[in-house]
Amino acid sequence: MLAIAVAAQRSKRSRKRRNRRAAPRAVPSQRRELRAARELTADRERRRGERTLGTAGERPPGPFGGLPVSEIAIFAGFVALVVWLIRGGTGTLIAGITACALGVIEVTAREHFSGYRSHSTLLAGIPAIASGIAMVELTGERRGNAPMLAVAIPVFAILFWILRKRFMIARQARLARPPAP
Repeated sequence: MLAIAVAAQRSKRSRKRRNRRAAPRAVPSQRRELRAARELTADRERRRGERTLGTAGERPPGPFGGLPVSEIAIFAGFVALVVWLIRGGTGTLIAGITACALGVIEVTAREHFSGYRSHSTLLAGIPAIASGIAMVELTGERRGNAPMLAVAIPVFAILFWILRKRFMIARQARLARPPAP
């Protein structure tokens, strides 16, 4: 009996200890798989928080409650453009472009300033193009692009920088304090 007890003690002492720096065993482990899944999820969440493009959270609600006024304006502008293609008429074209532009500007501004999605380029481009067109109309220079570009490029660059900065602030606030459902 004593020999069996001594053999049992020796077998416990003679077990090799696994080297911590060695690669894990090839045997699948539920604990190891769960840890890998948690690390993957945590890494995905960390990357989602660091990104600046794309969407974050739910789309901001419209200022008109549940009524999709902006989408209706975009659709009405599209219908006016189709009517202009069929019948013609400058008034129809201007009304269609204006209705589409107002709907698009409202949606993009709402998403941009709430930190949902960046629309810096579009929001900076609209006033830049308008100022370039105004400069061409004021100077009467229609052959060259110099007056238009001399005004439109600085306007675009300044507005883009301001709008991008404003979006980053809104995105940080949105990710730090997500809106309540």
